Amino acid sequence: MRQFFKYVLATIVGLILFSFVGFILLVGMSAALTSASESKLAVSANSVLKLDLDEPIQERSEDNPFNGFGPFNSTGDAIGLVELKQALNDARDDDNIQGVYLQAENPQAGWASLEEVRNALIDFKKSKKFVYAYAETMTEKGYYLASVADKIYLNPAGELEWNGLNAELSFFKGTLDKLGIEPEIFRVGEFKSAIEPFIRENMSEPNKLQVTSFLNSVNDHMLVKVAQSRGLRVDSLKRYADNLVIQKPTDALRTKLVTNVGYQDEVENLIRKQLKVEEKKKINYVSLSKYKDNKDNAEGSSSNRIAVIIASGDIGSGKGDQNSIGSETIVEELRKARLDDKVKAIVLRVNSGGGSALASDVMYREVQLARQKKPVIGSMSDYAASGGYYMLMGCDKIVAQPNTITGSIGVFSLLFNTETFFKDKLGVTYDRVKTNTNADFPSVTHEMSPVQKQALQRSTERIYADFTSKAAAGRHLPVDSIRAIAGGRVWTGTQGKAIGLVDQLGGLDDAIKLAAQSAKLKEGDYRTRYQPRKKPFFEQLMSSFTDDEDTRIQAQLGELAPYVKYLRKLKTMEGIQARLPFEMDIR
Repeated sequence: MRQFFKYVLATIVGLILFSFVGFILLVGMSAALTSASESKLAVSANSVLKLDLDEPIQERSEDNPFNGFGPFNSTGDAIGLVELKQALNDARDDDNIQGVYLQAENPQAGWASLEEVRNALIDFKKSKKFVYAYAETMTEKGYYLASVADKIYLNPAGELEWNGLNAELSFFKGTLDKLGIEPEIFRVGEFKSAIEPFIRENMSEPNKLQVTSFLNSVNDHMLVKVAQSRGLRVDSLKRYADNLVIQKPTDALRTKLVTNVGYQDEVENLIRKQLKVEEKKKINYVSLSKYKDNKDNAEGSSSNRIAVIIASGDIGSGKGDQNSIGSETIVEELRKARLDDKVKAIVLRVNSGGGSALASDVMYREVQLARQKKPVIGSMSDYAASGGYYMLMGCDKIVAQPNTITGSIGVFSLLFNTETFFKDKLGVTYDRVKTNTNADFPSVTHEMSPVQKQALQRSTERIYADFTSKAAAGRHLPVDSIRAIAGGRVWTGTQGKAIGLVDQLGGLDDAIKLAAQSAKLKEGDYRTRYQPRKKPFFEQLMSSFTDDEDTRIQAQLGELAPYVKYLRKLKTMEGIQARLPFEMDIR
């Protein structure tokens, strides 16, 4: 009898839980459908597109069907670069949108992504509609976007950072020494310095040389563009940075970096004046999330498609996700596009500093198969270096932004000898028996023998030779020419074009146009399809309950978060790596 009541009770609890979840799903779907139907009516005449760009900007956003609905509401969603540019393109031709109100104090994006957003804002201004920017404080990244605005307001108590770009690296040799952990390093190329944080306390001279070179290239490009937008001289902008001229908002006003020093209400009064509405009337702001939901961008012939395959994050084997590149996923997407007769050309969009050399080669092979049937154009985002370049070097053409970070053609292997650490710090020792001399190769619990180290170095050199020979074939250059610019050295897109690593400077839209031209498609006679597909409704629902791991780490640790993420990344460095020689944020 007791067993009977136990099963009955379990059934009742199950039914209650099922009913509760069902109710939540029903309410959520109802709210989402209601929101969707209402969003089509949200954009009224005399509206302003309000862009808050202080969230992370990634290649594509993940739609949250319950955004704005109670417990499913999401306030920290990343901004999709594709969706942001499309919204600006739509708003340019939308009679209901009269202008853009831009808030970009410290956008969390790479310089190439900012370049694409900035160019989209410039294109929007061709409609003769206004772009007004306001900030309480503003970094150089934020100012780079705001510099195209008709009016730039800086809060009277705020500040504008204008002191040049900085790239700071972290080194962990002292930490490893204290722990008794000895790194075992195998690499090819004097510039392949991804291993330096583990064996040095500062940058080597070759590393400092390459960082100085590409940092100045990014900075010079930014200064030229800002000077053009604000009617200033590049040498004046350099002098302002060198001498810390911009100390307070009035300095920014005096030097014409901003047009006004004022509060947010003053900007809004200016917007009302532009809209010709009364001072007390509320401005019809439309957010990016609301506006992009209003648009149906399925234009052009459905029989002619260009597949844009997005690959973003560290490279590894298996399946990837929004923030990582899995060779299995990308190969599957490339194969689908190759075999689909409606797909006339492929654009492979890469935002990656690299990762597994093996996984990179697997995807390179699929690119070769695809280009035998249709044009394949490579598009570089913030980073397309090392393994990221490996993926693209076999494309028919490669397009990069001037401030894209690319190159880093080189490989390394990294192992840690933890024998001393476990014995002296934890009291753990190891012993072993084996059938053959090198049955324990490779190992992290004791030092490898000279023969084993030589074998791993030879494997690293073999993969480097394969990398450079395939790069030479893809770029139609002699192997010696590729090796002269390889060695793990990093270049910007501008530098890469000059030395033959890149064919054309531009963004994703330029790559798509080039793909259409290569496939002999007329403008307006094709559709663009982005892959991999976004998560279906139920997967989005489940992910709405919790933030992703990176978001939680950032929220809990703040400024310490990058160090935790970096140490966590060590777990993925299995096998020989084609990876950028550093972890840095240029700012």
